[in-house]
Amino acid sequence: MKNCWEATGCEVSTERHGRRFTKMAELSFAVICSSNMNRSMEAHAFLSKKGFNVRSFGTGDKVKLPGPAPDKPNCYEFGTSYDDIYNDLLKKDKTLYTQNGLLHMLDRNRRIKPDPERFQISKDKFDIIITCEERVYDQVLECLEARIPEENTPVHVINIDIQDNHEEATIGAFMICELAALVSECVLLVGVG
Repeated sequence: MKNCWEATGCEVSTERHGRRFTKMAELSFAVICSSNMNRSMEAHAFLSKKGFNVRSFGTGDKVKLPGPAPDKPNCYEFGTSYDDIYNDLLKKDKTLYTQNGLLHMLDRNRRIKPDPERFQISKDKFDIIITCEERVYDQVLECLEARIPEENTPVHVINIDIQDNHEEATIGAFMICELAALVSECVLLVGVG
């Protein structure tokens, strides 16, 4: 019997008895940035399209988006829907927020889930948590260390520093997907053992 595993894009493929099929390891992933707007949502969308079990979160006190000036950001509470944020920015300055890509980003986000979620509030368990900057990584570890363990199940927390702009978020999503595929491949290899 021949077992040959390889990552193809973000899927894990196997060849057995001359037949090739695709299989995903049953891992749960969380992707986390500060506001659950750009980097985590780009990765969430990409991983989801590739069949991964993924959720996304932010760790900031508020959801912050660029405003008309660097010292005038748009701030929203976590739980404010992407639709509401989209409509608010549309009313404030449609031209500005179209040109800087925020309306496009929010349109993508609202097709993925209803609103930005704060990691510190979630009680969900994940196998792999991927953060998008060192400060967020520190906030996730602080949150996990403060929790009272219920099951003592391990979680792997990995940081990939990604600049908070549209281009880097797209590149970061590819990197996160490649990492997710490699981790899934390892889990499947160990399971085949």
